[in-house]
Amino acid sequence: MRSDIVKKGLERAAARSLLYATGLDKEDMAKPFIGIASSYTELIPGHVHMRRLESAIEKGIYAAGGISFLFGVPGICDGIAMGHPGMRYSLASREIIADAIECVANAHALDGLVLLTNCDKITPGMLMAIARLDIPGIVVTAGPMLCGHFKGRRTSLVADTFEAVGRRRKGEITQEEMEKLEMEACPGAGSCQGLYTANTMACLTEAMGMSLPGCAASLAVSAEKDRIAFKSGQAVVRLVKEGINARKIMTREAFENAVMMDMALGGSTNTCLHIPAIAKEAGIELGLEVFDRMSRKIPHLVNLVPGGEYYLEDLYYAGGIPAVMKRLEEDLFNCLTVSGKRTKDIINEAEISDPAVIKTKEEVKEEGGIAVLYGNLAPHGAVVKQSAVAREALQFRGSARVFNHEEEAMKAIMNKDIRPGSVVVIRYEGPRGGPGMREMLSPTAALVGMGLDKSVALITDGRFSGGTRGPCVGHISPEALVGGPIALVEEGDEIVIDIPGRRIELSVSENILRERKKRWKPLKPEVNGYLARYARLVGSAHEGAVLTADHYPVV
Repeated sequence: MRSDIVKKGLERAAARSLLYATGLDKEDMAKPFIGIASSYTELIPGHVHMRRLESAIEKGIYAAGGISFLFGVPGICDGIAMGHPGMRYSLASREIIADAIECVANAHALDGLVLLTNCDKITPGMLMAIARLDIPGIVVTAGPMLCGHFKGRRTSLVADTFEAVGRRRKGEITQEEMEKLEMEACPGAGSCQGLYTANTMACLTEAMGMSLPGCAASLAVSAEKDRIAFKSGQAVVRLVKEGINARKIMTREAFENAVMMDMALGGSTNTCLHIPAIAKEAGIELGLEVFDRMSRKIPHLVNLVPGGEYYLEDLYYAGGIPAVMKRLEEDLFNCLTVSGKRTKDIINEAEISDPAVIKTKEEVKEEGGIAVLYGNLAPHGAVVKQSAVAREALQFRGSARVFNHEEEAMKAIMNKDIRPGSVVVIRYEGPRGGPGMREMLSPTAALVGMGLDKSVALITDGRFSGGTRGPCVGHISPEALVGGPIALVEEGDEIVIDIPGRRIELSVSENILRERKKRWKPLKPEVNGYLARYARLVGSAHEGAVLTADHYPVV
């Protein structure tokens, strides 16, 4: 076993002594050592219930003949970090999580890992780690939150807090109603109820084969989640004994299965950062072109919030990810999964309990959830969640309102200074320019709440929450800090967004842009500590915003 390096031989007497000090006995030295990387924290509602899941995983490991070692990794709640400088740390924390797990697993020569996760950057960070380590591993996502209830309707985080801010500013709801929504929108533990980034990544992890069937949609408060946690503990010991390392699961075909699931669900645009980054750790190059190719091939089958009407709890009762896989049977690759079953086996056992939630390909003519746009404004690409854009806004032409940071744009929106026909440009929020590529949910949600989501577009070199809806184009690459064209946009310039045509263009001549480039000076972020190091090393969004050995060049 891999762990023999720390527990066998005369020269390892001191290491054994230290392991005995943790409560182990002699016979335990012959068993697989399994790490449980847990992101439990009292700061994040998606993680506050993980103590019981940790216990269930430990029981599963012991039942299968392994020894468990629990250790913690950091977690950030994007909803709490949103709209202020704290959001700079969210994407940047993905790399810390991957590095922390690598450090612990390699320093202690663990034989396998169970990765207990739930929220936005934590799940991809953990997947990056297991792909990098290439040891047996399994992911347990801790499950979605139940919907809240207010005046006879279901409530959720984005629609009833972030978007409610705009409705309150517009005068559509009272302060008393706003306060009641704050209390009711999130009723307890779990990841936020719609297909935002946390739940999107959970669904894609299962589709990739790295979680047990049913894990992604099973509710945080359910006994089913505890059973899945227990079985995951058992499964990782089997994976160790059979020598099934992570990259035997995380193949190119498995990643393409995940992207197809992304399109069918209408997932968060953040997957265009995370899936390429995870694939890179597995030694696989997977670019934005894969997302666009799959979007043209796989229709949007499940109409989930924010663009639709259903919640994750509806997907759970409809049959979960296995049921969606059944709809995609002819398209998916037949890959090995951590359950020991192949994709086709899971599909054969799946049941579609609610065809209204999970539609057939024949019923749906729309393309998949994400579109990749190119043009003189985004030579390296930009992404949009087209499943959350109204039909009448899929093609948009407007006049630029230019802001160098999110706060400036948010102030203009809340002051009712943004008019229909505008394209709000938020720049210097890219991976390096932010740094950290902040999510723009506060301004996009405020626009929705003020009724401007069909008449105002927003573009940025930052990114969006999975909860964003409307003609909002993010990940514009190259970013402003390195001299990308978005840095040259001026107030009043005409911008054309054509989602069906996959174009995003700045209607300014090349001669004028060259003159502007001569006068341009980058607006460098004033940061120190980890963010300063991150800004020096992080690469472009179109490549997953991964850390590189060298500075990303100015263009």
